[in-house]
Amino acid sequence: MGFSLIQMGTVRLHPDFFIQFLFNPIVFYANYSFLAPKLLLKKKMIHYIIASIIFLIAINYLVSEIPIKSPFREALDSIRFKNDFNRVQDLKNMVRGIFFFAFFLLGGIFCLIFDFYKRDKISSETEVQRTETELQFLKAQLNPHFLFNSLNSVYSLVRTKSDDAAEAVLTLSELMRYMLYEANQKMVPLLKEIDYIKNYVSLQRLRLSNSEDVTLSIKGEYEHKSMYPLLLISFIENAFKYGTDYKGVTDIQIKIKVEGDILMFTVSNIIGIYKKNIDNSGVGLTNIRKRLELLYPNLHMLTIKEGRERYVVDLTLTLT
Repeated sequence: MGFSLIQMGTVRLHPDFFIQFLFNPIVFYANYSFLAPKLLLKKKMIHYIIASIIFLIAINYLVSEIPIKSPFREALDSIRFKNDFNRVQDLKNMVRGIFFFAFFLLGGIFCLIFDFYKRDKISSETEVQRTETELQFLKAQLNPHFLFNSLNSVYSLVRTKSDDAAEAVLTLSELMRYMLYEANQKMVPLLKEIDYIKNYVSLQRLRLSNSEDVTLSIKGEYEHKSMYPLLLISFIENAFKYGTDYKGVTDIQIKIKVEGDILMFTVSNIIGIYKKNIDNSGVGLTNIRKRLELLYPNLHMLTIKEGRERYVVDLTLTLT
């Protein structure tokens, strides 16, 4: 009669129970590895439903025809029914069908979960690649714009045979070295970014006939902080471009303050003889805003105010 594993009164389960139980993983993997990926994930719902029904009926019939003892035969034979044979057969088929359906359904669920995480991972990787590509494009726009402005500053000094021309060339070389070798990194020390701004302001002062009202104020402890490069310079460039009045006087105030992980940056300049149109000047305000949104999402606040006499940019960054 076979070795009994579980015995409760007259209810016994034979080793045949475990033999037939092995068909459940087959049902699971049939749906997980074939039906769900080939039909369900490809949105062929009608084909998937029909194929699933045919498969469950076929596997249930196949198992019922295998010449092994039913896993519940002795358990059910010990129970007395009026229509003994038919009732037992119906109950056996029903129990087996429930198990097959449960494992089949579980296979489909696991397939959907695996596909969800796979798609989410691919989507995240694609988004990272898209962001990096876009940032490289935005930075590529910025570098030529800065170079042209700087060369114009040096050219004006050379043309007037200024004694400051040599110093201007040296300062420009420092700026270019930073852009070529430092700014290509993902993050740069805030100290180097501020030194870069200092050099740029010094270069602009050399070319100006009256730079007494050009001020640069830097406060706070920033020696051990880091940030994404070349984010502040665009605002400073536009300030120098538009911050000169009809008398040739340039009035620009630049303030950088670091408190903890918060960087506060302000650029204020007079409304000069050139009408400000930052969207059409160089990299433009759209470019700057886009870089901030990509690099500091929900970690920055940008406010731009244009009055009758002054143009003010306030930027607050949470350094990461």
